[in-house]
Amino acid sequence: MSKIAVVLTDLFEDVEFTDPKEAFEKEGHELTVIENEKGKTVTGKQGEAKVTVDASIEDVKPEDFDALLIPGGFSPDQLRGDQRFVDFAKYFMDYDKPVFAICHGPQLLITAKALEGRNATGFKSIQTDMEYAKAKLHDEEVVVCNNLVTSREPDDIPAFNHESLKQLAK
Repeated sequence: MSKIAVVLTDLFEDVEFTDPKEAFEKEGHELTVIENEKGKTVTGKQGEAKVTVDASIEDVKPEDFDALLIPGGFSPDQLRGDQRFVDFAKYFMDYDKPVFAICHGPQLLITAKALEGRNATGFKSIQTDMEYAKAKLHDEEVVVCNNLVTSREPDDIPAFNHESLKQLAK
């Protein structure tokens, strides 16, 4: 069983959190939702998912987790304005711990300057930003580069979950 940190705030893409969460928990993994305020309820941009925050970014250390999930939507763009979340994500990349970023999720990794030389993908509107960050961009449903698993959009979730679970099984 792995402990997976999930960085999340309002306006996340609902299914990019709920579907991986379901897949990970089905395999016995434990997720901890992290935001600024423990106990706060964050709402997905579709309004379908409401999630209670398990821990404040102030109260967690990346070394206490085995992997990181970054769902898309507007959440990663908001989180990357807070250096604590940038540093948290960078730790996972620096220490080769599994990182699962879908859709706009790679925005947090762009700000962490953690994509240079890495094969990756992301939502169409951030692909140019990923190229500026010196990622090796691929327009595929899922791209695995060592510890990093990235996908483009909600339609890619089955492949994203499959490859993410393979990383957790290592």
